[in-house]
Amino acid sequence: MARASIKKVVIPVAGLGTRSLPFTKVVPKELVPILNTPTIHFIVEEVVAAGIEQVVFVTSSGKTALEDYFDVNQALVRTLRERGKEELAECVEKTNKLCEVISVRQKEPLGLGHAVLCAAPVIGSEAFAVALGDEIFPPWDANTPKGPLATLSEQAGTQSASVIGVMQVPREQTSSYGIVDVGKAEVGSAPVLVKSTVEKPKPESAPSEYAIVGRYVFGPEILDCLKAVKPGVGGEIQLTDAMSALASKGRLYASAVQGCRYDTGSLLGYVKAQIDAALRDPSLAGPLKDYLRTLR
Repeated sequence: MARASIKKVVIPVAGLGTRSLPFTKVVPKELVPILNTPTIHFIVEEVVAAGIEQVVFVTSSGKTALEDYFDVNQALVRTLRERGKEELAECVEKTNKLCEVISVRQKEPLGLGHAVLCAAPVIGSEAFAVALGDEIFPPWDANTPKGPLATLSEQAGTQSASVIGVMQVPREQTSSYGIVDVGKAEVGSAPVLVKSTVEKPKPESAPSEYAIVGRYVFGPEILDCLKAVKPGVGGEIQLTDAMSALASKGRLYASAVQGCRYDTGSLLGYVKAQIDAALRDPSLAGPLKDYLRTLR
């Protein structure tokens, strides 16, 4: 599974965005902006930097604005040019050309595993990536300009197996994440074999403090594992259950993600992303720092 073979990414975007209500009542959470750039734009830029060509959105009713964002809007471009706004016109055209978008529907909210399985007809027998729509890794760190998907894709090719991104979290937070069991190993930038995965374990029973973040590269065998998963609470199919089945075959590795990460689905994560983005903008950094000093 060489890096060049990863040509598709599945981005599940069918969720209700309950953590961001009431805004997400009418606007998909993936279009919530960091300054003037939607979170989904950061994700797709990371996807493109990893050499991935096709974005498969797993959508639901009311999410067509995501497809529209990456579609061609010649009328807008023409109007901007007529008004002498060449820079804005080029910005819009660049968005139109970022990637090829394919959409499939998840007609019932039956879990992340079910959402990935909905993309199976498009994936076929190929290796593919998965990126969650509320976690962003903007290219602000000079050491990781391409983001984690490029690294995970390369590692998956080297290992000829699936590789998922993880980060270390405080033990009291394990109940908010999928957690990997890697025995006594320490997970760094080199992939480590995963023994099993557990969905949101209590701190006292968590097998480690390594939490699964929203970046994965899978071989097509994960789809067979998902088809075999028995639905759990609420009839949901958990991706962690399928990953655990993959791990039992010695076919799953974990690698620590590098660079800045923001969980934009949480209000604190979203505010941090806004502040960091503003402090990196030359036109905003000075005035913002001056304002923040007045709050002391």
